[in-house]
Amino acid sequence: MTPEQLITFATVAEHGNISHAALALHLSQPAVSGQLKLLQEAFGEPLYQRAGRGVRLTAAGEQLLAHAERLRETFRQAQALREAMRGLERGTLRIGASTTPASYLLPYLIADFHARYPEVLVTTSHGNTAEIVEALGSLDIALIEGPPGQELPLGTQITPWREDEIVAIVPAGHPLADDQQPLEALGRYPLVLREGGSGVRQIVERAFARNGVAMRVALEIAGVEGVKEAVRAGMGIGFVSAMSIRHEDGALRRVRIGPQPLIRRFSILLPHAATPSRAAARFMELCVGPFAEG
Repeated sequence: MTPEQLITFATVAEHGNISHAALALHLSQPAVSGQLKLLQEAFGEPLYQRAGRGVRLTAAGEQLLAHAERLRETFRQAQALREAMRGLERGTLRIGASTTPASYLLPYLIADFHARYPEVLVTTSHGNTAEIVEALGSLDIALIEGPPGQELPLGTQITPWREDEIVAIVPAGHPLADDQQPLEALGRYPLVLREGGSGVRQIVERAFARNGVAMRVALEIAGVEGVKEAVRAGMGIGFVSAMSIRHEDGALRRVRIGPQPLIRRFSILLPHAATPSRAAARFMELCVGPFAEG
């Protein structure tokens, strides 16, 4: 039994799938399977079983998992400490961002960071809130919409960030355009919603449920631009961040939701917060400090 085998085992358990774990570890699938086989042979009994396209831990595997996760977290902290000591002359910053901050805030932050630290390679991952949280183990910092809504890796710090307003959007000429409307009025029309896992969708669904208003969902579609195009096509009323329509050409009109607007707060997630890389720490400083939005 080796530390590498235990770290691999913890990663497979996290993803529930050998091929997904191989991607996260930057290993081939046969290499991961081989490490699991050696670990299982060392214990002399099954640690996991095949379950459809994934794997399910046995009782013995569940007992081992707690030890493997502690070892993996210790290894991650050692890696973060090493990167912190190396400085920012070279290095990589891995940023994850959910749809709205990725589109309307992250470009300005990265431009500012690059001007200060031009030798640091910045890579980004985009997705909805649930997807970014799921990928957190392979990121240095993440910007998401609202609270995470699910369990985070050990040692992750959550920092409340900027406020954002969710508005309804309609085509130009719609009877509700350029006004403030209660949810009851919006609920009389077909609605266009983001895909499951979207932070905007979760907030909108909770608001309708809280006010006892039924939702007439005409279409579910991925991404902010998908919602905007569906609204332009006359599919119904959509819901987006107010940031996403600040440069609109006039084909869409915003409808503020009242009497209480839908306000949410973005969050910054910092894995390994006890020992973040210097690049992650500096980027965090840019996020919470003043900067031009463009």
